[in-house]
Amino acid sequence: MEEKLKQQPSNCIKVVLFGPESTGKTTLSNQLARYYNSVWVPEYAREYLQNKWNNERKTCEPKDLLPIAKGQMKLENKLAKKTDTVLICDTDLLETKVYSETYYLGTCDPILENYALKNTYDLYFLTYIDTPWEADDLRDKPEHREEMFKAFEKALVVNNRPYVLLKGDKKTRLETAVKHIDKLLKEKTMFTEKDIQQITNKGITLEQVKAQVSRIRNGMSYSNLISAATIGNGIESYSEEESKDFIKSFDEKQNNLNLVKFVPASGAATRMFKFLFQFLNNFNPEKDTIESYAERQNDSLIKTFISGLEKLPFYEEILLKAKDINPNFDSLSKNEVYLEIVKTILSEDGLNYNFLPKGLLSFHKYSSGTKTPFEEHLIESTMYASSNGKANLHFTISEKHHSYFDAELNRVKNHLEKETNTTFNVSYSYQKEATETLALNVNNEIFRNEDGSILFRPAGHGALLENLNDLNNDIVFIKNVDNIVVLDLNKKLSEYKKMIAGVLIEAQEKAFSYLHNLDSNTIEEEKLIEIAGYISSKMNVVINDAFDDYSHKEKIEYLKNKLNRPIRVCGMVKNEGEPGGGPFWVKDKNGNTSLQIVEFAQIDIKNKTQADIVKNATHFNPTDLVCGIKNYKGEKFDLMKYVDPEAAFITMKTQNGIDIQALELPGLWNGSMAFWNTIFVEVPLSTFNPVKTVNDLLKPVHQV
Repeated sequence: MEEKLKQQPSNCIKVVLFGPESTGKTTLSNQLARYYNSVWVPEYAREYLQNKWNNERKTCEPKDLLPIAKGQMKLENKLAKKTDTVLICDTDLLETKVYSETYYLGTCDPILENYALKNTYDLYFLTYIDTPWEADDLRDKPEHREEMFKAFEKALVVNNRPYVLLKGDKKTRLETAVKHIDKLLKEKTMFTEKDIQQITNKGITLEQVKAQVSRIRNGMSYSNLISAATIGNGIESYSEEESKDFIKSFDEKQNNLNLVKFVPASGAATRMFKFLFQFLNNFNPEKDTIESYAERQNDSLIKTFISGLEKLPFYEEILLKAKDINPNFDSLSKNEVYLEIVKTILSEDGLNYNFLPKGLLSFHKYSSGTKTPFEEHLIESTMYASSNGKANLHFTISEKHHSYFDAELNRVKNHLEKETNTTFNVSYSYQKEATETLALNVNNEIFRNEDGSILFRPAGHGALLENLNDLNNDIVFIKNVDNIVVLDLNKKLSEYKKMIAGVLIEAQEKAFSYLHNLDSNTIEEEKLIEIAGYISSKMNVVINDAFDDYSHKEKIEYLKNKLNRPIRVCGMVKNEGEPGGGPFWVKDKNGNTSLQIVEFAQIDIKNKTQADIVKNATHFNPTDLVCGIKNYKGEKFDLMKYVDPEAAFITMKTQNGIDIQALELPGLWNGSMAFWNTIFVEVPLSTFNPVKTVNDLLKPVHQV
């Protein structure tokens, strides 16, 4: 059955006429097919149900939905082979899903739903109910036209389907549809057969690439900030006693949970040494002093670097290498020594630190030797992310660095396991090629490499959602690879990780209990009100104003939809001028308000209202998350269903000296988690200690 519902590959553009009965879909399908001298896919249900009516005098029943869906896809796949331009579909499986949920069962068969959501189309035309009702043997419920229209529109919005609303007379509808189809046909010619092969080889669909082009051409969609999240308004603040209770709760349940620490670690250390590259290119040891150079270049970083040189964890390693490369090192002038040290750090025949991943640089120097962030994260996992003597860690890395991480693991694993009495299970993944995005030039044309191929680029940390989605653990701790401090301090700071994990567990247990209640056939109205109150006050879910007017059944479905989602608890620190995204209340294009982490690039700072909200923000995001990625039945959520595609970033970059518009996927803890249930908790600023430049290693938190 499942294969018969699968959409077969085709070379044509597919558009769907979508909407309630008697809204002109079939008429417009005929018109469009004639206009484009193409074919259209009629509604198989009409033939099937007319035969049923003629033979049995019965209308559609739930048992008919799968046979109808199977017949519809057989017809579509057959007719798609007869055109290479545009295929007009009078309906699709998503429409069958809507009827299943609104007319018959209140739910949809899982197999049908799977393919209704999996099959893709280039555009939907949503037909409005401003056409006269025409009765026949199969149509019924004319009094429910408005209700049905809303159900169809909601299905398109919830499932992120591209659609155009069609209103007016036949001529107006045809003109509107033709305008949009012509645009699609024009876009289709952007890609050669060679392009399509390149796209396919990357594991990307042509529809996804077209959507990327449209996203860049349509420009940045800025977040609509309503207010900053503050203590008591979206951010929880716990007393010392409350924090201890959450920590105790986590400690008691830790060994019954399958935990993993997820560490984004693919970045190279290049940016850490950016100012040293400038120094290397511009410093003249015969004419400059450090002071004169710093003043001329307006570079205070180099002064800090030189004055703190001996405190760097890899200082001795630099000296040894510098003397090995240059036997005359000890006879050099002071300025020449500084230049030689920088060369040793950066050059390929030196230490080549800028090539290494940040996670494998020496960050901390102990009496026993230096430790890398990678090793420190292994140690840190034993403090909160292990259970029953086993710690799971997953690092997202660059493929070219895999062997280096393996070597570091082999170097430290045995002695760490003995010291901590913990077995380390370390896994890796790369940013998937299928998450890469294309770029456009400033004229909104596809940017190509010298050989004519499309330039695809890594799409930012939002691409790591695919990697996160592959995990199958109960709870995921997320922390960036460079946000790690020396051991003694880390023992104290890790208590806050346990605290927010305790908050997550409490929220999960309550949510799971309520979801089991909602599955019960005997749940009372009073309980529904209690659940609505909980998700509003504790999980920051804004309840629809119309909730009180819903039927008992509608309230159950509404609450299940709001409650049965991944949960994230995010630490938030007081804003003291550090860069980074922040917690805000945001309203989306459908008027829904929710709690979000918003990056600065997502905010239209030229808008005074938005700028004022940012100005009054009290906290920012240090990327300190604990995530629950399984539902109340123990099944893993498909995290790709909870992304807001509108939260993509468009940034200006340079490629071979040419300005390009680059597309980044919605950030991992921003738009990629937009439709998760979110709890923000205040944690101390001391939990945020990233290493952005090499000078950050001179701060007390990185000094033993």
